[in-house]
Amino acid sequence: MKRFFDIITSFLGLIIISPAFIFISIWILLDSKGNVFFKQERVGLNGKLFKILKFRTMIPDAEKKGLQVTVGDDPRITKSGKFLRKSKLDELPQLINVLIGDMSIVGPRPEVPSFMNEYDDETRKIILSVRPGITDRASIEFTNEAELLDRSDDPKNTYITEIMPIKASYYIEYVNNHNFYSDISIIFATLKKILK
Repeated sequence: MKRFFDIITSFLGLIIISPAFIFISIWILLDSKGNVFFKQERVGLNGKLFKILKFRTMIPDAEKKGLQVTVGDDPRITKSGKFLRKSKLDELPQLINVLIGDMSIVGPRPEVPSFMNEYDDETRKIILSVRPGITDRASIEFTNEAELLDRSDDPKNTYITEIMPIKASYYIEYVNNHNFYSDISIIFATLKKILK
Protein backbone atom coordinates (compact mmCIF):
# COMPACT_ATOMS: atom_id res chain seq x y z
CA MET A 1 0.00 0.00 0.00
CA LYS A 2 2.87 2.37 0.81
CA ARG A 3 4.57 1.78 -2.54
CA PHE A 4 1.26 2.21 -4.39
CA PHE A 5 0.69 5.50 -2.54
CA ASP A 6 4.22 6.64 -3.45
CA ILE A 7 3.75 5.89 -7.15
CA ILE A 8 0.37 7.62 -7.42
CA THR A 9 1.42 10.64 -5.32
CA SER A 10 4.74 11.20 -7.08
CA PHE A 11 3.21 10.74 -10.55
CA LEU A 12 0.35 13.15 -9.92
CA GLY A 13 2.68 15.54 -8.09
CA LEU A 14 5.08 15.73 -11.03
CA ILE A 15 2.20 16.48 -13.41
CA ILE A 16 0.71 19.18 -11.17
CA ILE A 17 3.98 20.97 -10.46
CA SER A 18 5.43 20.65 -13.98
CA PRO A 19 4.91 24.41 -14.64
CA ALA A 20 6.89 25.17 -11.46
CA PHE A 21 9.61 22.79 -12.66
CA ILE A 22 9.96 24.76 -15.88
CA PHE A 23 10.01 28.15 -14.13
CA ILE A 24 12.55 27.04 -11.50
CA SER A 25 14.77 25.44 -14.15
CA ILE A 26 14.90 28.66 -16.19
CA TRP A 27 15.59 30.71 -13.05
CA ILE A 28 18.51 28.48 -12.06
CA LEU A 29 20.04 28.64 -15.55
CA LEU A 30 19.72 32.43 -15.66
CA ASP A 31 21.10 32.83 -12.14
CA SER A 32 24.36 30.88 -12.50
CA LYS A 33 26.31 28.53 -14.72
CA GLY A 34 25.83 24.82 -14.30
CA ASN A 35 23.20 22.11 -14.52
CA VAL A 36 19.62 22.53 -13.36
CA PHE A 37 19.83 19.45 -11.15
CA PHE A 38 22.21 18.54 -8.37
CA LYS A 39 22.93 14.81 -8.09
CA GLN A 40 24.57 13.23 -5.08
CA GLU A 41 25.21 9.65 -4.04
CA ARG A 42 23.11 8.57 -1.07
CA VAL A 43 22.50 5.29 0.75
CA GLY A 44 19.08 3.76 0.18
CA LEU A 45 17.07 0.65 0.99
CA ASN A 46 19.28 -2.24 2.18
CA GLY A 47 22.39 -0.14 1.62
CA LYS A 48 21.89 0.28 -2.13
CA LEU A 49 23.50 3.46 -3.44
CA PHE A 50 21.48 5.83 -5.63
CA LYS A 51 21.69 9.37 -6.97
CA ILE A 52 19.38 11.78 -5.19
CA LEU A 53 17.98 14.62 -7.31
CA LYS A 54 17.58 18.20 -6.18
CA PHE A 55 17.40 21.55 -7.91
CA ARG A 56 20.90 22.98 -7.88
CA THR A 57 21.21 25.68 -5.22
CA MET A 58 24.98 26.09 -5.17
CA ILE A 59 27.77 26.98 -7.53
CA PRO A 60 29.09 24.14 -9.74
CA ASP A 61 31.39 21.65 -7.93
CA ALA A 62 30.38 23.10 -4.55
CA GLU A 63 31.29 19.87 -2.73
CA LYS A 64 34.90 20.25 -3.84
CA LYS A 65 34.97 23.74 -2.32
CA GLY A 66 33.56 23.08 1.14
CA LEU A 67 31.80 20.70 3.53
CA GLN A 68 29.11 18.16 2.62
CA VAL A 69 26.87 19.86 5.18
CA THR A 70 25.59 23.36 4.50
CA VAL A 71 26.36 25.94 7.15
CA GLY A 72 24.40 29.17 7.66
CA ASP A 73 24.83 31.74 4.91
CA ASP A 74 27.14 29.50 2.90
CA PRO A 75 28.90 31.57 0.19
CA ARG A 76 28.51 28.66 -2.23
CA ILE A 77 24.71 29.13 -2.29
CA THR A 78 23.37 31.01 -5.34
CA LYS A 79 20.76 33.78 -5.21
CA SER A 80 18.02 31.47 -6.49
CA GLY A 81 19.35 28.77 -4.19
CA LYS A 82 18.67 30.82 -1.06
CA PHE A 83 14.97 30.98 -1.87
CA LEU A 84 14.75 27.38 -3.07
CA ARG A 85 16.36 26.11 0.12
CA LYS A 86 14.28 28.24 2.44
CA SER A 87 11.04 27.22 0.72
CA LYS A 88 12.21 23.58 0.33
CA LEU A 89 11.40 23.78 -3.38
CA ASP A 90 14.86 22.40 -4.12
CA GLU A 91 13.56 19.02 -2.89
CA LEU A 92 10.82 18.71 -5.56
CA PRO A 93 12.90 16.65 -8.05
CA GLN A 94 13.02 13.88 -5.45
CA LEU A 95 9.51 13.00 -6.62
CA ILE A 96 11.37 11.42 -9.56
CA ASN A 97 13.39 9.34 -7.08
CA VAL A 98 10.12 8.26 -5.47
CA LEU A 99 8.51 7.35 -8.79
CA ILE A 100 11.41 5.10 -9.86
CA GLY A 101 11.60 3.43 -6.46
CA ASP A 102 14.76 4.86 -4.90
CA MET A 103 12.82 6.76 -2.27
CA SER A 104 9.44 7.06 -0.57
CA ILE A 105 7.40 10.17 0.18
CA VAL A 106 7.90 9.58 3.93
CA GLY A 107 10.89 7.87 5.49
CA PRO A 108 14.31 8.50 7.06
CA ARG A 109 16.27 11.08 5.10
CA PRO A 110 19.02 9.41 3.02
CA GLU A 111 22.59 10.16 4.07
CA VAL A 112 25.79 10.26 2.04
CA PRO A 113 27.88 7.08 2.54
CA SER A 114 30.49 8.76 4.75
CA PHE A 115 27.88 9.95 7.26
CA MET A 116 25.87 6.72 7.12
CA ASN A 117 29.03 4.85 8.10
CA GLU A 118 29.16 6.86 11.33
CA TYR A 119 26.18 4.88 12.66
CA ASP A 120 26.81 1.58 14.44
CA ASP A 121 25.91 -1.59 12.54
CA GLU A 122 22.58 -2.18 14.30
CA THR A 123 21.37 1.41 13.87
CA ARG A 124 22.40 1.42 10.22
CA LYS A 125 20.62 -1.92 9.64
CA ILE A 126 17.37 -0.57 11.11
CA ILE A 127 17.46 2.72 9.20
CA LEU A 128 18.22 1.01 5.88
CA SER A 129 15.41 -1.54 6.29
CA VAL A 130 12.97 0.95 4.73
CA ARG A 131 13.16 3.24 1.71
CA PRO A 132 14.51 6.69 2.57
CA GLY A 133 12.01 9.52 2.26
CA ILE A 134 11.57 13.09 1.15
CA THR A 135 10.33 14.02 4.61
CA ASP A 136 10.05 12.66 8.14
CA ARG A 137 9.83 13.90 11.73
CA ALA A 138 13.55 14.67 11.85
CA SER A 139 13.23 16.87 8.73
CA ILE A 140 10.44 18.82 10.41
CA GLU A 141 12.44 19.31 13.61
CA PHE A 142 15.67 20.25 11.86
CA THR A 143 14.47 22.73 9.24
CA ASN A 144 17.01 25.18 10.74
CA GLU A 145 19.90 22.70 10.63
CA ALA A 146 22.17 25.01 8.61
CA GLU A 147 21.73 27.79 11.17
CA LEU A 148 22.52 25.40 14.05
CA LEU A 149 25.72 24.27 12.35
CA ASP A 150 26.69 27.86 11.63
CA ARG A 151 27.11 28.43 15.38
CA SER A 152 29.59 25.57 15.67
CA ASP A 153 33.38 25.85 15.44
CA ASP A 154 33.43 22.38 13.87
CA PRO A 155 30.18 21.90 11.87
CA LYS A 156 31.02 18.41 10.61
CA ASN A 157 31.78 17.10 14.09
CA THR A 158 28.68 18.80 15.51
CA TYR A 159 26.54 17.17 12.85
CA ILE A 160 27.98 13.71 13.55
CA THR A 161 28.06 13.85 17.36
CA GLU A 162 25.00 15.97 18.17
CA ILE A 163 22.53 16.05 15.29
CA MET A 164 22.89 12.55 13.82
CA PRO A 165 22.10 10.73 17.12
CA ILE A 166 18.86 12.72 17.48
CA LYS A 167 17.94 11.99 13.86
CA ALA A 168 18.69 8.31 14.41
CA SER A 169 16.20 8.18 17.28
CA TYR A 170 13.51 9.63 15.00
CA TYR A 171 14.42 7.18 12.23
CA ILE A 172 14.29 4.14 14.50
CA GLU A 173 10.97 5.25 15.97
CA TYR A 174 9.60 5.63 12.43
CA VAL A 175 10.80 2.20 11.28
CA ASN A 176 9.27 0.52 14.33
CA ASN A 177 5.91 2.30 14.29
CA HIS A 178 5.10 3.70 10.85
CA ASN A 179 1.81 3.11 9.11
CA PHE A 180 -0.28 4.77 6.41
CA TYR A 181 -1.95 7.18 8.80
CA SER A 182 1.30 8.26 10.46
CA ASP A 183 2.74 8.94 6.99
CA ILE A 184 -0.22 11.15 6.13
CA SER A 185 0.25 12.99 9.44
CA ILE A 186 3.92 13.63 8.64
CA ILE A 187 3.06 14.90 5.16
CA PHE A 188 0.57 17.43 6.55
CA ALA A 189 2.98 18.46 9.34
CA THR A 190 5.67 19.05 6.70
CA LEU A 191 3.38 21.20 4.57
CA LYS A 192 2.34 23.18 7.65
CA LYS A 193 5.99 23.79 8.58
CA ILE A 194 6.89 24.94 5.06
CA LEU A 195 3.93 27.31 4.87
CA LYS A 196 4.92 28.85 8.21
